[in-house]
Amino acid sequence: QRLLPSQGIGVFVYDKRGTGASGGVYTQDFWLLADDAVAALKEVRRLAGPRAGRIGFQGPSQGGWVAPIAASKSDVDFVIVSFGLAVSVIDEDQEAIAFEMGLKGHGPEVIAKGLEIGRAAETLFETGFTEGFEAFDDVRSRYRNEPWYGDVRGNFTHFILPMSAEEIRKAATAFRFGTPWRYDPLPTLERLKTPQLWVLGGQDFDAPSGETARRLEGLIARGRPITLALYPNAEHGLTEFETAADGSRVSTRYVAGYYRLMRDFARGDRLNPPYGDARISSPRR
Repeated sequence: QRLLPSQGIGVFVYDKRGTGASGGVYTQDFWLLADDAVAALKEVRRLAGPRAGRIGFQGPSQGGWVAPIAASKSDVDFVIVSFGLAVSVIDEDQEAIAFEMGLKGHGPEVIAKGLEIGRAAETLFETGFTEGFEAFDDVRSRYRNEPWYGDVRGNFTHFILPMSAEEIRKAATAFRFGTPWRYDPLPTLERLKTPQLWVLGGQDFDAPSGETARRLEGLIARGRPITLALYPNAEHGLTEFETAADGSRVSTRYVAGYYRLMRDFARGDRLNPPYGDARISSPRR
């Protein structure tokens, strides 16, 4: 919200409901959040008046699900998704487990066991913690002493992995956000005629880009108005990082070219690579 205005692009920023200075109850209901974005768009047009030119949505992370839905409910000139996903929330967790374990040197057999733990945890989340406790405890007891067990994380599995069944039951209400766990964004993306820019990081643990990039490439090949920019060495947030001895990451800087890329796309300018080391795929014209 600071860098883009310095380049002549106005930005309207608001806290999601139930967070920061916003009222209401926090939710991960993508359709409700999309309605909020559409309401924000109306307020932008009211405030900007005749000064407004091209207007679009920029959705980071979870916004990758929300912004395209919002665009399908409104009239905007563009959508920019930063480090978002074109897979379901459940698939995100599975892919995150497999990706991080693979980077830590585990082979397919071990990764398969990690995914088994993830599926048991995901069942608990998906059912609102009403089913799956016995299966979750069983899979944890079988693998708890394995040397790789501590490398099983995922996007949300790791929240409950160290907790007892009783602790999970007590904390259950804190994890019920109305999340549409199986929402498949592909039908929305296939129908959407609004030009989209997706900017992904190749080293993203939280929102792994592998399957999302593959799906977007498929949509681009079918002529959908999508541009994909993949920064191979960036993590979630599109930052470069250094890895400490214990495996933790320290972010060092935003990847080169990221803000210039967003600026050019938002303005409707013809993209003029290079944008750092981004690998760009665009629809044929």
